[in-house]
Amino acid sequence: MEVKISKQWVEENDSEYILVQAKDEFEVLSGKNLLFTGAGGFLGYYFIKSILFWSDLDPKKAIHITGLDNFSGGIPLWLSKLQKRPNLKIIKQDVTKYEIPKTQVFDYIIHAASIASPKFYRMHPIETINANVQGLQRILDYMLKRKKSSLPVRNLLNFSSSEIYGDPTAGNIPTPEDYRGNVSCTGPRACYDETKRFCETLCVNYARVYGLPISSARPFNNYGPGMKIADGRVVADFSNSIVGGHDVIMHSDGNPTRTFCYVTDAIIGYLKILTHGESGQAYNIGVMGPEITIKDLALRMIEIAKAHFNYKGKLVKKLSQDKDYLTDSPQRRCPDISKAQNKLGYNPSISLDEGLLKTLAWYYNL
Repeated sequence: MEVKISKQWVEENDSEYILVQAKDEFEVLSGKNLLFTGAGGFLGYYFIKSILFWSDLDPKKAIHITGLDNFSGGIPLWLSKLQKRPNLKIIKQDVTKYEIPKTQVFDYIIHAASIASPKFYRMHPIETINANVQGLQRILDYMLKRKKSSLPVRNLLNFSSSEIYGDPTAGNIPTPEDYRGNVSCTGPRACYDETKRFCETLCVNYARVYGLPISSARPFNNYGPGMKIADGRVVADFSNSIVGGHDVIMHSDGNPTRTFCYVTDAIIGYLKILTHGESGQAYNIGVMGPEITIKDLALRMIEIAKAHFNYKGKLVKKLSQDKDYLTDSPQRRCPDISKAQNKLGYNPSISLDEGLLKTLAWYYNL
């Protein structure tokens, strides 16, 4: 890229990309009230910023967003700077305790409140279970109450996870939505994996029994601006070492493979599910290639950092002191996204090198 890669440039470029690619979806949401749970998290970063960006373009089409989060670590600086925006309301409340007033009208709901990093959900398994299951139940109860009114909720986007597939068998890579999974219900990751599976069961049955409009997203290795550098997921971990000027530490043999989806392409996919997803259905959101090893990911990030940021470090293999670090971690993770492509017009286009360059630039400028 010839342009100077600053944090501001990354965010402006990404916001414009989201608005162009999801213009039809923003039109559907125009003038509507949207509840977003987990507003202070990784996905909230570009979701909220892009919605406000859209609203700034034409106040008559403004989307009114309410962000709910317990903000256990405090309201993030980026969100605190937006608090006075007229189309944004922030509620500091645990999703497991917040009872939405039945008179409150939300046209659309995004339920993203969860602990999504393996590093942290293994440390807080009960809180993870409660946020996923009890939080969703609160929303479903609200939707049932609104269903009886003249202004029911138009759709709930439930955030599931690619982790519901566990470690897919060889014949199920790329992994389609109808694959039933290979998941441990007792392992160190089960607090997350199994509750996400159960939440989909809740959604499907509430859609079937009560006719509620509910769609689920299954994210595959999203990364990019908005993810805390200490998040514990692999791109953030490697970025943390690179930005700090340290060697990149790899706590495995580096052989497991993944595909990585840059956050802007992911957000566009989620907006498509929110506005056009079929009730009771789940959609994989990610990219089908390249599927690369964790070692190759580290080497690619090091190469990009050396070329653009004068990085001097190298890759170092060092076993983790955490005995459960690799337990139940899948060997391969690659989605079949043909359902989202064919049904929703989902077409991710940000290359891995472009996404990694933008991500590192964003972290360097924090």
